[in-house]
Amino acid sequence: MADIVTKAREVSPQDVEAELDALAKRYRAAGGFGVDLLNRLGGSGESLLERLPAPVREGLTGATESALRFAMKGASQSRRLVPDQKPGVDRVVSAAMGAAGGAAGLPGALVELPATTAFLLRSIQGAAAAEGFDPEAESVTFDCIQVFASAGPLAEDDGADFGFVSVRLGLPGGLHKLIAQVAPKLGAVLGQKLAAQAVPVAGAVAGATINYVFAGYYREMAHVHFGLRRLAVEADVPHDALAARLRMRLQSDGAKR
Repeated sequence: MADIVTKAREVSPQDVEAELDALAKRYRAAGGFGVDLLNRLGGSGESLLERLPAPVREGLTGATESALRFAMKGASQSRRLVPDQKPGVDRVVSAAMGAAGGAAGLPGALVELPATTAFLLRSIQGAAAAEGFDPEAESVTFDCIQVFASAGPLAEDDGADFGFVSVRLGLPGGLHKLIAQVAPKLGAVLGQKLAAQAVPVAGAVAGATINYVFAGYYREMAHVHFGLRRLAVEADVPHDALAARLRMRLQSDGAKR
């Protein structure tokens, strides 16, 4: 089955430049959510992680790998049963999940983590479908997991964390290899989320806020990722060439800040 229904069409060089500008703007807007969130939480990622018990910190990568494997099954199954929702609805539902997990402190947050990961992956799949891709296609599944390589809004963004739009991971090695590559980076971000939710009651507010931001962030990053792929097909321009041009825009934006 083809992974994309969009076909090459007549796209002018001006259209390509305009779409690349729009994708760069979308990327920067998504990253801005994280800066605001960190300010609200009042601490750096490192200080948040230090609040977690040592066994939890040491098991983050393994827990994240398990959550991603669970998410692959749960997200696809849920899309067959319930249609994709508007972004605002997804963010409200995600916030409710975070509040429920945080209300019980760290134990509740640990239980909620795989469900939230599945929900985020489902949101990423929805963005892929909106850009004209088939979320059930194997290559699209790979790319959906790869979107998590953008780390997340709780990661410190020095302007260089956008390699995920430039690198297309090949199929050899399978999904498990890809998950193993993504899990350490995503695990560090999810660890900060767990730490913020560790205090009962107060953790409910933190969980709701973080999940609300996560839902928006990963959906926007998915639109950037799949929007670039769609543009490559429609304009009949190599993906790597367009990715390099987008990367230059992002680097230029970072240098101006």
